[in-house]
Amino acid sequence: MNNRERRNRTWAFVIVGFFILVSVGTYSLSELYIYLVAYLWFGFIYGMCLQYGRFCFASAFRDLFAVGVPRMVVGIMIATVLFSLTASFVTATGMSTFHPAPSSIHSVIAGLIFGVGMVFAGGCASGSLYKTGEGNGAAAIVVLSISITQAIFADIGGWADKLVPQSWTESALAKGLPAVITADKGWLDQYLAGYVWNQPVTTFAKVLGLKNASVAGAFIGNFLVGVVIPAMALLFVVYIFWARSGFLKNWIKEKGGRGFRTELIGYWTMIIASKRTAIAGLILGIACGLQMFVLQGLRLKFGIRNAGEILLSLGHGFGVSIRGTVFDPGYWYVTTQEAQWVGWVFNKLGANNMDNIYFGLTNGIPNPLVNPADWMSLALIGGAAVMALLSNEFKFKKPTWELSVWATTGGFLMGIGSRLGLGCNVGAFFVRVANGDPSGWLFGIGMIGGAFIGVKFFAWWTERKMAKEMEAFGF
Repeated sequence: MNNRERRNRTWAFVIVGFFILVSVGTYSLSELYIYLVAYLWFGFIYGMCLQYGRFCFASAFRDLFAVGVPRMVVGIMIATVLFSLTASFVTATGMSTFHPAPSSIHSVIAGLIFGVGMVFAGGCASGSLYKTGEGNGAAAIVVLSISITQAIFADIGGWADKLVPQSWTESALAKGLPAVITADKGWLDQYLAGYVWNQPVTTFAKVLGLKNASVAGAFIGNFLVGVVIPAMALLFVVYIFWARSGFLKNWIKEKGGRGFRTELIGYWTMIIASKRTAIAGLILGIACGLQMFVLQGLRLKFGIRNAGEILLSLGHGFGVSIRGTVFDPGYWYVTTQEAQWVGWVFNKLGANNMDNIYFGLTNGIPNPLVNPADWMSLALIGGAAVMALLSNEFKFKKPTWELSVWATTGGFLMGIGSRLGLGCNVGAFFVRVANGDPSGWLFGIGMIGGAFIGVKFFAWWTERKMAKEMEAFGF
């Protein structure tokens, strides 16, 4: 073991030791802190899995559309199916913390904006977090850009209110929201209460007339019909357009002949092509399902419905919403907690940003030091850092000016897309699809389309840039 490896291992132990110290220290203050600690360690696991499997939605679609490599897309689908399997067990027991989102064209549009943004940024929301843990400066800029954009967009009003359809305004006011929320309407508030909340909320189980929290509903409706069949169909399309040609060329050269059985072998070969990605997907899927079970168990243990009650009991009442709640999804989520800490900073600087639905009515802006979901994201960065250090892949990378601009622009678009879609590639796609929510596939359709547009734009931009450079040299 050389000095670099020894130093990396030492830093990995320091990070793990710090999280252990936080866990033990806070638990010694109050048993209630175990709720936050659960978020922390699941975030740590997610970070290690993401870094090990190199899970990034932006990389997946960029590799697929730009160079025809399907490995990461396949890995994402594997993780989604495995998460759905564990989530179905949790749902069937009645211990699921998942709640489906409204489904309509807004999810597709939001996904489209988000997809373009993640390609521009060079990383999706979760991918940027784990890459930050690897020491990637551009990824850190992406995270900051997403967070600031969301915090500002959540409270935007004034001129933006003039863009709101009258029907949204009337529908929002008819909801009977608290006066502190309706006094300063805001664009996003009217979009949410006047349009999104009016859209149907369902699962594949309910569409089939099955009870969601039942064996048939969870495994036949949500898992089989809602995830397995669409995922297999999507992977079939990937195989036909991106993997089949190369496989058949090698197969015919080595063994000769072809037929239906050959196609099945090719399809399966594509799925198992990357053991590292598959292993990461397996652990990620199990951990995602287990988190829902654990957090619901803790809610029952403490007799609470939301972490806001825990923060109030611990004397951390600042930033709790007017409903007494804070953002507490009960499962893996990424973007909202980052927006919260920026919102908290803005509030401390004098901004009146608790008069909207996003912060004031539902999610709150608790101190990041006691925000459960924030613990998850910070631990995700830490988990990725530990895995990168142990594999000697950690390295501080200072971004160029051009990368910084792309990172900021991409983060901005992802921030807008996240708020319009009520989530990112994790919360609006991965988690929803795995739990049988149709809105997840709608967001995914938009995200794939946006990624395609982003890749094509980058190809055009690169060619244009190279042409100018060649022209400057007189070629």
